[in-house]
Amino acid sequence: MTLYKNAYRAESHRKKGWDYGSNAFYFVTICTHQRLYFFGDICNNIMKLSEIGEIAEKCWLDIPVHFPFVILHSYVVMPNHIHGIIEIAKIENHCDDSNVDTQHFPYPQNIIDTQDIAYLQYKNKFGPQSKNLASIIRGFKIGVTKNARIINPNFSWQRNYHDHIIRNSKSYENIANYITNNHLTWDDDTLNPKKQL
Repeated sequence: MTLYKNAYRAESHRKKGWDYGSNAFYFVTICTHQRLYFFGDICNNIMKLSEIGEIAEKCWLDIPVHFPFVILHSYVVMPNHIHGIIEIAKIENHCDDSNVDTQHFPYPQNIIDTQDIAYLQYKNKFGPQSKNLASIIRGFKIGVTKNARIINPNFSWQRNYHDHIIRNSKSYENIANYITNNHLTWDDDTLNPKKQL
């Protein structure tokens, strides 16, 4: 916690020095306020989406409509949160070649045609802040909130979100499997408030 304008604020969970507008794969988790069950519930290991849950899923799938440089990978809408892998895949990036780290790891061929993915990390020039991970999440949250509050005026999100930069194919595979099977482990999930009772 740091003091800012005579008030304490939590430290950012973002990786220092990383350009969140650069081409990379990001695992994100976005929770509802107080982890309330706005999106539905899990019955017999099956996620049953509520009307607001359906809105959240539609808004998630619409992200590439608003951000054409985004490719969506595995995702799941859970009772009080959403997990997903967001790929930022900008076609043109103007940078010094010394800042490019090319990684080679496989992805589903129906999603990406090449296995040579260039991850760009800028030192100081992070480019337009309207084309980074924070702006993608912000746009998604606004879209869900606007429509969800027509159904339930009390709908709100947790203030922040969690992200993890995926570095290699093993990490990608583990995270994608975790997302796919999240509903099967809900009873033991740390985001399940019933687990803490």
